[in-house]
Amino acid sequence: MKRLLAILCCLLLAAAACTSGGQKVKLRVLASSELADLGPILEDLRAETGIELEMDFRGTIDAVASLTPGKAQHDLAWLSTDRYFQLKHRQSGDKGERPLATKTMVSPVIVGITPAKAAELRRGKPDGKLSWADLADAAAGGGFRFAMADPAKSTSGLTSLVGVATAAAGTGAALRLQDVKCDKLQGFRTGHTLTADTSAAVADRFTERQDVDAIIGYESTLLSLNASGRLKTPLELVYPRDGIVQSDYPVLLLDPAKREVYDKVVSWLRSPATQKKLMERTLRRPITGEVGLDPRLPASIGNSLYFPDEQAVVDKLLEDYAASASRAPGRVIFVLDFSGSMKGSRIAALRATFAGLSGGPDGGFDRFYRGERLTVLRFGGKILGDKEFTIDGPGDLDALRAFIAADEFDGNTAVWAALGEAYAKASAHRGAEPGRGVSIVLMTDGESNTGPGIEEFLRAPRDPGVHTYTIRFGEANPAELERAAVATGGRMVDANTTSLLDAFKEIRGCR
Repeated sequence: MKRLLAILCCLLLAAAACTSGGQKVKLRVLASSELADLGPILEDLRAETGIELEMDFRGTIDAVASLTPGKAQHDLAWLSTDRYFQLKHRQSGDKGERPLATKTMVSPVIVGITPAKAAELRRGKPDGKLSWADLADAAAGGGFRFAMADPAKSTSGLTSLVGVATAAAGTGAALRLQDVKCDKLQGFRTGHTLTADTSAAVADRFTERQDVDAIIGYESTLLSLNASGRLKTPLELVYPRDGIVQSDYPVLLLDPAKREVYDKVVSWLRSPATQKKLMERTLRRPITGEVGLDPRLPASIGNSLYFPDEQAVVDKLLEDYAASASRAPGRVIFVLDFSGSMKGSRIAALRATFAGLSGGPDGGFDRFYRGERLTVLRFGGKILGDKEFTIDGPGDLDALRAFIAADEFDGNTAVWAALGEAYAKASAHRGAEPGRGVSIVLMTDGESNTGPGIEEFLRAPRDPGVHTYTIRFGEANPAELERAAVATGGRMVDANTTSLLDAFKEIRGCR
């Protein structure tokens, strides 16, 4: 009789999610806003298990900010990723056990590009595959504009930024603090035209505007966008060959007293039947290998990139990205040695370096970007040429390369006089535009043999806000270049131990 009553109870009160004892089971869940598409799945969960999840949807970054270890106001959390939360938990110094977390599905961060723009960007690529570096290069030149959720508010935006920054570092490992370098993503940032607080909101804005070239976000979001009928033309999905970051949608147990119900929830979610439903209805990938892949999902997605394992790395990445959005593009003053010793292979290397920084396969994350202002001083025993450039398009880059192509050389080398002239120009620019940063890059292949010496340069007054970054090439005096760099707040790179292009990339335009 008791069994019969229990069965009747569940049949009559299925909508109330009763258990065999007639008690309603409801868990409060702090959830990433993008999981709002799980409504039908959650109804199935309640019907089949008697467990109701009451979802409190928030942007993932906001959700994590409210998760104070030991003071949770929800029973569970269901986030697109818990990596940011784990960093926060570690930084808090909480010695308690971390919340139990179980992965439920997977979606990588990729790029949806209009077919015409994708074809344009692929032109000239031997394998036809695009990388984050290719996209950064195109954005820097003004030829690629994209939508992406705000990294400071949305995990899809943050994960996108981590993916791009990790690819820019080129280490193949998780980002370290030293990998987050000034201006590394500045060119990429210039293409970030459309944003919103959540991945769903940025997708909505993209469909309303449709005047940008691409949208960066989760694979599931972009596939759903293509299937929605809201786009003029479906997007081409690009899985950057230098790697992607994936989100695995873990369910976290915040209230240990609910462990038994938690186990039932995650067991149901990871069952083959539910995994198949999740994949078919939300276009997220199954976490287990027991479910065949939906044909709409490519079997191969390339290499996976790591999420940083230090809170300071994420904080610095967000700080730099936000600062790049609020400040005017800076000015870099290049002071380039055109003494006689630079003739031949050395001047060829210098010209190839500027060609690389002007775009193409060697530019990538470090190239000159749209809106950037440059001053170039060519010097020998005196200033041989002095010209200013504002990068607005290919014509400006052509003019820059033409200026570097001049065959005017000098038999003497006045390094410190040329650097003093650069500081005079920097001071004038800072006075005219106080909000625009100015830095100096000095490259020389020999010792100064005319004009003032380094001691005189160091004694002279100069703007402390302008840093000099020195590049040693050939027989230049490393000790003097190091002294000048350190005294002005910059640093020295020895191009003899690397390539001249790599040396310029490492310190170009830091401020």
